[in-house]
Amino acid sequence: MRKAWIATLVALLGSVGLALASGSSAAAQDMEFSLEETDEGSGSESTDVEPAEGESGDVIGDLATSGDTTTQTTETRDAPASTAEAREEIYAVQQVYALRINRVEVTPSVSQSLNDPFVSHTGIGLGLNYWWTNVLALGLNFIWYEGLESESELAFQVRRSTRLSVPINQYQFGAHLNFTYVPVYGKFSMFNEFIFQYDAYIVGGVGLMRTRPVPVVDPEVRRFDFDIRIAFNLGIGLRVFVTRWLAIFAELRDYMYLEQLENLTVGLGDQRTDPTTWTQSSLAFTNNVTAHLGLTIFLPPDFEYRLPR
Repeated sequence: MRKAWIATLVALLGSVGLALASGSSAAAQDMEFSLEETDEGSGSESTDVEPAEGESGDVIGDLATSGDTTTQTTETRDAPASTAEAREEIYAVQQVYALRINRVEVTPSVSQSLNDPFVSHTGIGLGLNYWWTNVLALGLNFIWYEGLESESELAFQVRRSTRLSVPINQYQFGAHLNFTYVPVYGKFSMFNEFIFQYDAYIVGGVGLMRTRPVPVVDPEVRRFDFDIRIAFNLGIGLRVFVTRWLAIFAELRDYMYLEQLENLTVGLGDQRTDPTTWTQSSLAFTNNVTAHLGLTIFLPPDFEYRLPR
């Protein structure tokens, strides 16, 4: 019984193996092609793709070339078109904005004394300078004072409250010979939009001032005439250019001279009417510190640079 069951199982496995073998053979026969069929297939349709014009067939190389072309196109598009060749010469040391050499400078101005608390010395001035180099000038300035001065309220209050008189003086005009030196010049920016050129200078010289004492001790009797005083002056200034021929300047100058002041003592009898007793016996050293504000006009307005070849 057992042997019969084993024989039956072997026979069944053998039939299954034969069926599988026959199926594989039939599939192999279906996959075979003849030489003629192969040649006809290759002649009717080609599996190779012809590369387009301008392509090498190398995909990686073509991608790299395409990327370079795109970059070059972008750079060409971003670059501005040049319509003319630039011919401007650039120098390491830039030219001075406004030359002063061999030019005449005219300076109308107004002035105001700063250190005299009793009299306000206001003046109108006019200056004339000639620049024989770009930093050195020789000139004259004239200031008129008479009719523009005024006595301060402080002097009147002092006389009234303390019954003491303060000697004061009056100016008529001043005329001075000056030398000007420019050690500093440059430029500065304002509001991040405007650029101004400037120079700073030192001025000094000698001249004349016509002054007189003001009678405040005994004004009923005393009278004084204007007289000439030798005066020295020294100052500093700042000039800001608006154009190459027009500028605004501010200046601080000290006029130093020996002044004749009124005598604080009134003589008795005939001495009161004696003019020799009206003034003090010694001269008083006087500083007239003055602020000037005005315009600078350079003539001729135009100038030409002469550069080395």
